[in-house]
Amino acid sequence: MTTTPPAAPAPGAQQDTVRLSGLLGRPLVDRSGQSIGRLSDVIARLRGDDYPLVTGLVASVGGREVYVPIEQVGNFDADVLRLTSARLDLRRFERRPGEVLLKRDVLGHRLIDVEAARLVRAADVELERRNSDRVVVGVDTRRRPPRLLRALHVGGSGAQDAGGQEHFRDWKTFEPLIGHASSALLRGPFGRIRRLKPAQIADLLEDASKDEENEILGQVHADPELEADVFEELDEDRASKLLGARTDREIADVLTRMRADDAADAIAELPQNRRQPVIDLLPPGVRTKVLTLMGFNPTSAGGLMGVDFLAMPSDTSVADALAAVGASRTLQPEALTSVHAVDEDNCLRGVARLVTLLQSGREARLIEVCDTDPIRVGPDTDVVDVAVLMTDYNLITIPVVDDHSRLHGVITVDDVLEVVLPADWRRREAAEPPDAHHGDS
Repeated sequence: MTTTPPAAPAPGAQQDTVRLSGLLGRPLVDRSGQSIGRLSDVIARLRGDDYPLVTGLVASVGGREVYVPIEQVGNFDADVLRLTSARLDLRRFERRPGEVLLKRDVLGHRLIDVEAARLVRAADVELERRNSDRVVVGVDTRRRPPRLLRALHVGGSGAQDAGGQEHFRDWKTFEPLIGHASSALLRGPFGRIRRLKPAQIADLLEDASKDEENEILGQVHADPELEADVFEELDEDRASKLLGARTDREIADVLTRMRADDAADAIAELPQNRRQPVIDLLPPGVRTKVLTLMGFNPTSAGGLMGVDFLAMPSDTSVADALAAVGASRTLQPEALTSVHAVDEDNCLRGVARLVTLLQSGREARLIEVCDTDPIRVGPDTDVVDVAVLMTDYNLITIPVVDDHSRLHGVITVDDVLEVVLPADWRRREAAEPPDAHHGDS
């Protein structure tokens, strides 16, 4: 989204929009025109999903920074900022909870571009007059040309390219990383990060600095389920580093919400002396699954499989099988593309694809619509062989059985892709969809 350059204001009139870069350094004078100091920053208060409200200025006066309430500033847009009050509090400025300093916290710092799911740097900020207030409405993330070149353009304080096109985008499309805990609390539950997919947040963490990483994780932590999903998507080394900085209880809380196979991988990456204490803190059901998976070679089908899947008695009706799929809200969606028919000893008797179930009569028995000789592998099968089988037979899932046909787990196509893709695949720039910038100027 871009904004149209505003028309030049009439002499003495206040502009509807001003740029932070054009305000910084402007002289501050008293009512008689006597110089007091210069503007060094602009204060805004976060208001959740609403635009931040400008509440005051920080002025450099006699070598110290002091607070100037916005109500004491006459013409906010003039080349010289004139105070309307005869008195100015000269105590040193101290930031209050909820206050963001636009120069110190935003200008030159990185933000999350929520639409593009990437970290960008703020080159300028746009302020707009709405009734009697000033609010922060836009951010420019383009690298600005040198001051001399900007001065050659009309309205040179704005962020423009050679053709005069503005590059300010709506403030609400960004999540600021301001590094100020009490201000961050006013963004609402984990801010705009909730719009991103777990894999996108994981990519942000891969590119984040230590401070940015801490702030992103602090927001994600507000939603434990999202936090677990993000850790599932992280590179193993990064996940191990981030988990290792937490207490055993905190690690166990995250792992409990992760898929058992991902939790087992995460525990295997922990230092040896921390693995058992974390395992002991897992709920019994999760602990059993994790220990089972850790007993297999990680480069085998057993080490790759998930132990959460849908298996039902062979004589189950198609209607009941479909109802079970609909009710399985906690299972991985990819694992629900197949329903496994088993006998009383949990031996695999067939596999029914979800499409087949949908296209079959609801009164039919599950075994009647199953492939009774499905492609399957043993726990010791090499992962490359698994990948070849799934490719040859166009499989989304493949069951893992022992020598007696007992069903132990299911491998999904995303598990295989993580193995066969290059080791650095998480650090590669993802291809954008062709309509990603549809409608942009």
